[in-house]
Amino acid sequence: MASFDGLINLVVYYGTLALTVWAFVDAVIRPAAAFVAAGKLTKPGWLAITGIATLILLWQGPLSFLGLPAVIAGVVYLVDVRPAVRGLRRGNTSW
Repeated sequence: MASFDGLINLVVYYGTLALTVWAFVDAVIRPAAAFVAAGKLTKPGWLAITGIATLILLWQGPLSFLGLPAVIAGVVYLVDVRPAVRGLRRGNTSW
């Protein structure tokens, strides 16, 4: 039978991993021009940040030395960049 601490560690691990995967997938599906129009870092920059954050969490977990910055990178994308990029319309509109 698993301990309570082990269960909490699994929930934190998979929760933070899901958060950074969500941030990476969202960055993939957004148009590159929207990042520039919103005044944010470019799409390749955010793809690199969220992709590396996902790999760090996958290999080391959120409780490692680099785990906390990886979680923060995913949260910053989802809280700051995603709403700004998502608020812009797709198509032939001028930004």
